[in-house]
Formats: sequence, C-alpha cells, structure tokens
Amino acid sequence: MIALIQRVTQASVTVDKQIIGQINHGLLILLGVEQGDDQQKATRLCEKVLGYRIFSDSEGKMNLNVQQAKGEVLVVSQFTLAADTQKGMRPSFTKGAKPDEANKLYQFFVEQCKKQINTQTGQFAANMQVALINDGPVTFWLQT
Repeated sequence: MIALIQRVTQASVTVDKQIIGQINHGLLILLGVEQGDDQQKATRLCEKVLGYRIFSDSEGKMNLNVQQAKGEVLVVSQFTLAADTQKGMRPSFTKGAKPDEANKLYQFFVEQCKKQINTQTGQFAANMQVALINDGPVTFWLQT
C-alpha cells in the first residue's frame, strides 16, 4: 500500500464540477493499493501517515504530526501509484489490486483515518480533479 502525502495549506477534489471533498491546513493523501495489500497494511499505513512528523513546531523544525498541527486530511484513491514504470514508455498496472479489493481497502483506510482526524475523501474510480497548494513544498512517499 502506498501513500503519497503532501503538506498543504488547502486542497480539494472535484467530480462533475462539484467539490466533493475539501480541507484547509493538513495532508493530501494520494492512496494506491497493490496486490497483496490487506487491512493490517492499511492500518499500519494510516498510523504512519497520521503520525509522520512533517509540520513545523514553534522553532520551525518538522516535529509535529498532522493531528498535533490541528490539521485535516483529504484521501484520494490513485491507482497509478502502483504502476510499474521500469520498462518501456508505457506504465504497467499489473501490480495494482483489482478494483473491488482496492475499493474495500481504500474505504477501510478512510475509516481508520476518520476515527482519529477530520477526513474528507475523493470518489473511488471517478474522474477527479484535485487542486492543492503544497506547503513547502513538502511531499513524501510512504509504503507498507
């Protein structure tokens, strides 16, 4: 399971010209589900994402996690994170989980986040437009 996390001052996701998820200060989480991922990996990744210390403390050092920084999260499914880009000029998606399984784990990840922090979401398998203002920019790739 892969999370590309971006520290943002604001982010939103739009489907069919309607904003369906929006946050201010916090994390935009682009989530990719791979074959073999399970609820245990999703739980561990959620803990890692929410505990990752990438927000500045009073001394300007990255010592605070999103909860300590009083932020929010926006979780957007992104199957392209599971792409194999090692060969050729076209990505292969054979490592990605099947859509039904990916959706189940995406929803499970979101529910784990919602237990701990204000969480907004995109729409699984929809054509989404994601807008963000990356703060820093600060972007990390986390994987379980």
